[in-house]
Amino acid sequence: MTSPLPPGETLSQPVLNPPASIAVFLVATIEPGGETAVREALGSLAGLVRSVGFPSPDGGLGCVAGVGSRAWGRLFGGLRPAELHPFRELAGPRHHAPATPGDLFFHIKAARTDLCFALAAELVRRLRGAVTVRDETQAFAYFDSRNLLGFVDGTENPVGPPAADAALVGEEDPAFRGGSYAMVQKYLHDVDAWEALAVEAQEKVIGRTKLTNLELDAPGSHKDVNTVLGPDGSEQKILRSAMPFGRPGHGEFGTYFVAYARTPGIPETMLRKMFLGGPGSGPDPLLDYSRAVTGSLFFIPPADFLEALPEG
Repeated sequence: MTSPLPPGETLSQPVLNPPASIAVFLVATIEPGGETAVREALGSLAGLVRSVGFPSPDGGLGCVAGVGSRAWGRLFGGLRPAELHPFRELAGPRHHAPATPGDLFFHIKAARTDLCFALAAELVRRLRGAVTVRDETQAFAYFDSRNLLGFVDGTENPVGPPAADAALVGEEDPAFRGGSYAMVQKYLHDVDAWEALAVEAQEKVIGRTKLTNLELDAPGSHKDVNTVLGPDGSEQKILRSAMPFGRPGHGEFGTYFVAYARTPGIPETMLRKMFLGGPGSGPDPLLDYSRAVTGSLFFIPPADFLEALPEG
């Protein structure tokens, strides 16, 4: 595959922006007759983000918007992204990756909770009656980039040009160059069972040391299972955007996982290895303590696509 265009030649949504400390994730389905309102909201999204964020330039407000396979034809005419399809449910011998409804995806992020809240509230107001919100998750950065299991998350994320190469569509689909695919899953953790393990046992599950985040030689670990090699033996990369969320009073502790990828084939291969196992390895041992409760796939159109939407 040829690389995406250099920065400045393709206007992408803020997929590649550094992680923020606060996020709100919204997944919605479109009601019959709601297409016009949704198109108007998508077309005005960039201006809405500027308006809400302008008084607080240090807040770093941004929003990534995605569209699911079943909604694409309802909203836009003409071409569709080459690899856009519904999320593929996986049912293994012990673990299940469910496919859940999702036509629209919004990843709102900022350094401040009030900015994320204000943007989410205005989006929901504009879409009232046109969509049904299926999931709303408020997430946050936790200590030094750790998840609620206590381990550093996102260590293997590419940065700079390799991040663009991993996450953005290139010449293989020229009509949608600069877009991205977003695989979205919500995981709930059994923290009581996890914390009952000795630290050494936790480290064998993850494949890294807990305190220092050093990689371990741990075949079959979470890290090992999530490594995908290409035909030439090189590691295939995605851009992970996982954030913790929770409600301690409700016993809810989780990770909201988003994989931004140039092709959905790479995160789908990872999921198959995680849930179904593969040659020489069983399913991901982390799934004994983390349960997937949602699963959707979206295409993230280039920003200039949203600002000049094709006729529906």
